[in-house]
Amino acid sequence: MDCIHNPEHSSLINSSLTSSFSDHLVGKDPQAMRTGQRQNKGMRTRLGCLSHKSDSCSDFTAILPDKPNRALKRLSTEEATRWADSFDVLLSHKYGVAAFRAFLKTEFSEENLEFWLACEEFKKTRSTTKLVSKAHRIFEEFVDVQAPREVNIDFQTREETRKNMQEPSLTCFDQAQGKVHSLMEKDSYPRFLRSKMYLDLLTQSQRRLS
Repeated sequence: MDCIHNPEHSSLINSSLTSSFSDHLVGKDPQAMRTGQRQNKGMRTRLGCLSHKSDSCSDFTAILPDKPNRALKRLSTEEATRWADSFDVLLSHKYGVAAFRAFLKTEFSEENLEFWLACEEFKKTRSTTKLVSKAHRIFEEFVDVQAPREVNIDFQTREETRKNMQEPSLTCFDQAQGKVHSLMEKDSYPRFLRSKMYLDLLTQSQRRLS
């Protein structure tokens, strides 16, 4: 995620962090002071990134499946415009998925798309042994309570999916995947279509035709 510099916010973050670390290090030995300063610097960097959200075409090009310039040349106005036809049309286009992922990163909710994509890939599994291990890995990564990238689903859906882990099948995530798809379609997708990122993409693709 790119950091966008904002002097006012950075100053507030830096002064607050410096003060807290200085208070903490009073009476410490020089080694502890140096360690604290390194932690202070690292935390300033992380919080500086988190204190800003970028919504621009550059965020999209940074994670394109192809080289940015080449990819933008391949992306036609017609294709980008069709993403607005339906959420499923967007998900069927690799550049659409990349753009939507970049947008979700600005909202810190990319785990929803990553879970949906993981489920789609999971359904292609043919080995029974791999199916079981993949199912548990997806559950532990996205579905379980306090999972590293826990998705926003209701308790009943989570528990039904947990039961499915006793005998995993290709359909064991269908209910959870459907809920996450519906959430993105009704919530994130409309905001994506109104975002500067998407509108910039349309503008850039139109300029190439003029």
